Amino acid sequence: MSQEYGADQIQILEGLEAVRKRPGMYIGSTSSRGLHHLVYEIVDNSVDEALAGFCTNIHVWIKPDNSIVVEDDGRGIPVGINHKSGLPGVEVVFTILHAGGKFGGGGYKVSGGLHGVGASVVNALSTWLTVNVYNEGKIYEEKFARGQKLSDLTVVGECDHEKHGTRVSFLPDPEIFKETQVYDFSVLRQRLREMAFLTKNLRIELHDERPGQERDEKYHYEGGIKEFVKYLNKSTTSLYDDIIYCEGSRGNVYVEVAMQHNDSYNESSYSFVNNINTPEGGTHLTGFRNAITKTFNEYARKNKILKDSEDNLSGEDIREGLTSIVSIKIEDPQFEGQTKQKLGNTEARNAVESLFTEQLTYYLEQNPNVAKIICEKSIQSQRAREAARKARDLTRRKSALDGLSLPGKLADCSDKNPKNCEIFIVEGDSAGGSAKTARSRATQAILPLRGKILNVEKARLDRVYGNEEIKAMITAFGTGIHDDFDISKLRYDKIIIMTDADVDGAHIATLMLTFIYRFMPELIKQGHVYLAQPPLYKLEKNKKVWYAYSDDELSKIIDEVGRDQNNKIQRYKGLGEMDAEQLWETTMDPARRVLLRVAMDEESVSDVNLTFMTLMGDKVEPRREFILENAKYVKNLDI
Repeated sequence: MSQEYGADQIQILEGLEAVRKRPGMYIGSTSSRGLHHLVYEIVDNSVDEALAGFCTNIHVWIKPDNSIVVEDDGRGIPVGINHKSGLPGVEVVFTILHAGGKFGGGGYKVSGGLHGVGASVVNALSTWLTVNVYNEGKIYEEKFARGQKLSDLTVVGECDHEKHGTRVSFLPDPEIFKETQVYDFSVLRQRLREMAFLTKNLRIELHDERPGQERDEKYHYEGGIKEFVKYLNKSTTSLYDDIIYCEGSRGNVYVEVAMQHNDSYNESSYSFVNNINTPEGGTHLTGFRNAITKTFNEYARKNKILKDSEDNLSGEDIREGLTSIVSIKIEDPQFEGQTKQKLGNTEARNAVESLFTEQLTYYLEQNPNVAKIICEKSIQSQRAREAARKARDLTRRKSALDGLSLPGKLADCSDKNPKNCEIFIVEGDSAGGSAKTARSRATQAILPLRGKILNVEKARLDRVYGNEEIKAMITAFGTGIHDDFDISKLRYDKIIIMTDADVDGAHIATLMLTFIYRFMPELIKQGHVYLAQPPLYKLEKNKKVWYAYSDDELSKIIDEVGRDQNNKIQRYKGLGEMDAEQLWETTMDPARRVLLRVAMDEESVSDVNLTFMTLMGDKVEPRREFILENAKYVKNLDI
């Protein structure tokens, strides 16, 4: 039966109704990520005041009822009447989409809140919101509920004439955020710390007032992005003491660059525009990379570090082990796509390239020892990359000659549609044998790995290509790695890491995730990587069987069936202890199994990168600190 579709079926959403109807269009999702995004929108407005030179302190509170308060000492949102709307400026900002001082009206030269929807969206998605403005000895207040005004802007008190700024308090609406209504201190900390790094001398304080979780942290970095690089390199050994820094303006573009090489083999470059993270880079990052490649090649040639007969160093060679921050401020940033992930302004590339080339050239001339260290590391990288290329080409030729590219130990599935297929990466031949017997042959492939794979965090590309276990995974997945990566060639929709539920198993899973994150990160970003969850216990009583995946679950099962001598409890030490039927029932059957999807938040990529460097790098102390800080989250591991 077809529904009538006419003019009367077309909805007109007034005011902020559209935000409540389709919140994902404005904050990405209504999950935990969207919940935290509300805080960022309000904080970004305060940071814009700092960028304009009028704010030096921002305080953020998580209140006992999980409401949020953000207060700054900026100019304060205007309280006068906006002549176009006839409403106070505060009310316009919190009730009308695309309203604010960021659209060429002279309020802000640069800003992160480019679309002017932040404050009004937070208002629309909050059970209640109260805004206070401190201005000329008066305290102004206006209250809202789910985007609707509850009271007019009124003067509710007096304050010191020197006090100025804005205070916004709000409680996220449980009708919108149904999945979670609880703020994560560590998630907010990451974003606020990043904002402080990117804005020299800005002081941000985060206060948690929830019972049992009370704590306060301050983020204040006089060195700005230089301190950011130092922080990101804390889990590695730097090759030289200096943090190379560039600062200046070209036209309407203000440029800051900070960089330092470490003893790792991975590049960690982050780019920002008006304090907005651009994970896909853009013209500003291109300008930086052009400058560093050109400058080091010219220096190496001029100083006879590279011979005339030798090839130029590639950008990848020079950036091996490099941690860098490229941050620009620009009046009219043009982003590619709605997500603000890639900058498109050509003037940004020209500004960064010319400014950084000039200042880096001067630095290298003044610091020949540092220049020599970087050049020597780059040449070593070049040689390793060439060895890796030869190994890769040899593998390709063998595959073409043999007509067989899949590893011999792979038990592949018969279905050729990748959307229907999944591959289990299994620890050990014993578990691999059980998995091969248990699987659904049509859609489930099994690739057993022998022992612990290479820790790619400590290895160059040539060693990666020389490792048999890693080569087997690369070949089985079909996508290639690094520059050769092509996700359209992925042979399985799900890549499932299946290891023992013990410390060794967790370590092997971490090694595999490190490899995928460093060489095939798109697999994680697009949701193709999973962790299997085998049971920890089997409880048998009167020929009935229960499986428990945690200590708490085991206790609940025992409480239900009763505690007596007929209970037979087996603690699984490994997958190999299960027969094929048990492995299928508990871990592989799509109808009954539990899988954890590996996800990565693009907004916290610097912390994700630092976590891998900390866990898998050479330095012991940062790893010990990480373990102590996160030990409270560990369950069910026999340590």
